[in-house]
Amino acid sequence: MSLPPHPGDTPHPDDVPALADSDAPAPKPRKPEPGSTDGPLTPSADESQPAKSGSGSQTGASTSGFDTMLGKKILAAGLITEDELDQCRVEAGEEASDRTLSDLLVERHLMTDRQLERLRKEFEASKSSQKIPGYRIMKKLGAGAMASVFLAEQKRLHRLVAIKVLPRRFSEDQNFIDRFYKEGRAAAKLNHPNIVQAYDVNQAGDHHYFVMEYVEGETVYDRIQKRKRIPEDEAITILIQSAKALHHAHEKGFVHRDIKPKNLMLTTSDQVKVADLGLARNLEDTEAAEQEKGRAYGTPFYISPEQIRGELTIGPAADIYGLGATAYHMVTGHVPFSGKNPSDVMRQHLKTELKPPDQANPALSSGFCQVIEMMLAKNRADRYVSAADLVTDLELVSRNEEPRFAKPKFDLGQLAVSVSGPNEPTELRAAPKRSSGNTSPVFVASIVLNVLLLATIVVVALLK
Repeated sequence: MSLPPHPGDTPHPDDVPALADSDAPAPKPRKPEPGSTDGPLTPSADESQPAKSGSGSQTGASTSGFDTMLGKKILAAGLITEDELDQCRVEAGEEASDRTLSDLLVERHLMTDRQLERLRKEFEASKSSQKIPGYRIMKKLGAGAMASVFLAEQKRLHRLVAIKVLPRRFSEDQNFIDRFYKEGRAAAKLNHPNIVQAYDVNQAGDHHYFVMEYVEGETVYDRIQKRKRIPEDEAITILIQSAKALHHAHEKGFVHRDIKPKNLMLTTSDQVKVADLGLARNLEDTEAAEQEKGRAYGTPFYISPEQIRGELTIGPAADIYGLGATAYHMVTGHVPFSGKNPSDVMRQHLKTELKPPDQANPALSSGFCQVIEMMLAKNRADRYVSAADLVTDLELVSRNEEPRFAKPKFDLGQLAVSVSGPNEPTELRAAPKRSSGNTSPVFVASIVLNVLLLATIVVVALLK
């Protein structure tokens, strides 16, 4: 199977959006209606490129509606005179000019980029609050490949929630709408302390939205960016909670299919919350499996080999692989495989041997490295049978005990033997020792037995 080409613009090297990496059909572009001031809530692909300082194209919100609000706001705040505002409006309205009012205000140092960005977020939040009844939008939290997320207050219950809103550019494409609602329904069937809780999924006017638990904190990806590496004990704690969440999802018949650092939230008390079930699929949904057969759905740096091949049956082992790639990233500071483009990265997942994590970080214990390597086995049959077995091994390693399921890799070819003549010394060399950490008794016994066996062969050869 030829791997799908990477569409669109170049993503961040450590975070390729799942949508861009899959072969999912792109939505048809929607032509703006003449005179429309209601732009998309999130930037389109070409709008997401870095823009000049203060450029309205930076977020796609510099429509005439935003400029109208902007003019009123800065005039009322006394940041600009009416004459200055009128002059900027005249220049922005000239046919030959492609600059917006916000561009001109920043260019003339009448506003700063930070002031403009704050006003833009307030404008987008105010638009959304008019569209979703029962909620007061407070601020925009961020935007991903498929949606924008807002912090809101549920008015009747006086609680903070997060609302994911499908951009209007996707709202006319049934493929994205179906996927959006499938995420909401999947999340609603899961009830676990380590999974973001779903409250509602609905439509208000042109906007489709998904209301969920608000998690105050950061993602595992954020933590990696700040610290470069996460210590082993801390990483194990994160992995145990994540694996428990996955085990719950698998028992309920769902496979996540996009486990990665950005989809693991951490609360202020370091509780893990698995998020973003946008690619989740019911294990019994044979129709969806048939439709997606042959396509690679997932994020290249963390995607399993069977997902890359577009196999019909994608099960819990795919999530264990994704969590293994996440674990590798946490403790080594870099992803298991990197390349020039997503296709190159995915080929390495299929063909390239994994560099042992303790070669990148010698401080890791041998038991923990065995666990990570088993999670990242290319053949799913060589991985953990279930996330529950993974939890068992991680808990054993956290207590400085040997894992039950993950075993050390031992290659007899690593022992070099030189058989010399009767008057020459015989040399035996053991393979270099792997990283520091707890050494398994079974591992030691196997080395001793093999050395004894080889010594016997040497003695017999000398006596002949």
